[in-house]
Parts: sequence; structure tokens; C-alpha cells
Amino acid sequence: MKLDRLVILALLAPGLLCLAQDKDPAAKPAHAEPSPADASAAAPPAMAWGTESETYIIGPSDSVAISVWKEGTLSGTLLVRPDGMISMPLLGDIQASGLTPPQLADQIETKLKKFIQDPRVSVVLTQIKSKVIYMMGEFGKKGPIDMTPGMTLLQAIASAGGLSEFANSKKIYILRDEGGKHLKIPVHYKAALKGDSTLNLLLKPGDTLVAP
Repeated sequence: MKLDRLVILALLAPGLLCLAQDKDPAAKPAHAEPSPADASAAAPPAMAWGTESETYIIGPSDSVAISVWKEGTLSGTLLVRPDGMISMPLLGDIQASGLTPPQLADQIETKLKKFIQDPRVSVVLTQIKSKVIYMMGEFGKKGPIDMTPGMTLLQAIASAGGLSEFANSKKIYILRDEGGKHLKIPVHYKAALKGDSTLNLLLKPGDTLVAP
């Protein structure tokens, strides 16, 4: 009799185990797909350039990304021609040089009102080619380098290949013409390199970095 009971229990055990697993709300598949919330939490934050690109004056050879809401055929990245103009469908040539990105967006919106009801336009500066920074002295690369939106001291030095082994990092300085004055701005390179953001100075078009 005992043998018969053992045989019956052996036959019922797998079914009971599966039933218990189905009723366990905490059980999850080993390879469950991440939820949208998990994916958004893991995604890196979007990069932003800050307000400095909003006040930047667009120049020839710069690139701008134009987005017209719900109008994909009118959106895209455009290069500012040497004559300062860009070309868009429907509108033809538009003056871009000499304007800030918000001013250019306003101008495009005004012109589009002839064709589209309540157009919404945004303009983002994507590449600066009309403005340069000059590197002099003990840098890996000397001479002019293209400026990027919001370029900082450390970014410029990195773009120039860093400092040479002969550079005196304690005596780096920036030469800047501002308001008719010639300024010599000392640079605290090592402190900026250690993470002091207040010393990682924002550069301006035409700045000259000197590393003795």
C-alpha cells in the first residue's frame, strides 16, 4: 500500500509544482523585456548647449538645423552659404548671416504664414565654421581651430591635441579683444582639469589661447 501511495505522489508532484509557480505573482521570466519606464531611466540624458547658442550670431559656413512642426519636407540641416543665405522649399533664399537662431526662426515663421497656418519653427546651431579660436605656443596643434557651440577652455585645448611636454601649464592665458580693450585672462588649467567648472572658461570667437 505504501508503495502505491509513493507512486501516486510521484506522478502528481510535477503538476503541483507548476500550479504553484503559476500562482506566484512575483515570478518573472528570466529574460523579461524591460518596461518603457526602465528604458527611459537607463537612457542617457540629452545633451544641451545652453543659452550661449541662443545669442550666437550666425555666419557664413555655419550649419543650422531647422525644424518646422508637422512639416518634415521643410525641416533639415542647412549650410549657410558664403553670401550669408540659406535655401528652403517654398521660401527660396533666406538671409541667415547676422541673425541669432531665434531671430532666424522668427523670420522663417513670418515667411511661412503665406503658405502654412500657424507655422512653428525652431532653429538650432549645429556647427560653427565662421568663428575660430587661435592656439599659440606649446599645443599639439597650433593655429586656428573651428569653434563649437559653447566651447570651453578644456574643449579647445583637447581639440588642439592637448599640451606639449614642454608647456608651462601654470602660465597659460587667453588674449581677448572686448569693448575696444585688449584683455589678458589668466588660466588655471590644472584646477579646471580637476573639475572646477568655474575655471573652465567659456571662449569667444577670436580668442587666442597661449601656452608658453
